[in-house]
Amino acid sequence: MKILIILNREPYDNTDVTWNALRLTKTLLEKGNEMRLFLMNDSVDLARDVCKPPENYDQDLSQMLRELIAAGVSVKVCGTCMARCGIHRNHPYFEGANESTMGELADWVMDSERVISF
Repeated sequence: MKILIILNREPYDNTDVTWNALRLTKTLLEKGNEMRLFLMNDSVDLARDVCKPPENYDQDLSQMLRELIAAGVSVKVCGTCMARCGIHRNHPYFEGANESTMGELADWVMDSERVISF
C-alpha cells in the first residue's frame, strides 16, 4: 500500500508528535508499505543538518529521518517552506530530502492509498 505522511510541526516543539510520526512511518515500512514523507511548514527543519535535539530530549529526530531515507522512504520538502519556515531558515538540507512543490504533493496525495497528516 502507498502511504503518505505529511508533517507540519517543528520537530522539537515540546511534544512527541514528530517522533510518533517517524515511528509510525518506520512501523508501516516494516509491514511492507511504500512510505512517503512530505515536510512542510516548520517540519522542514527536520531535514536540516543543523537541527539537533534539545538537551532535555532523548531522541534525534533528524537521525531517525536519515535512517528512514536509507531504508527507502521517499522524502520531499516543500520548496516554498524551505526559505520561509523553521527556526533554521535557509540552512542546507541533507541528502535524500528533496526540494518539492505543491504540485508534486498533490500528485502524491492523488497517488496514495492513505494520507495522514501530523
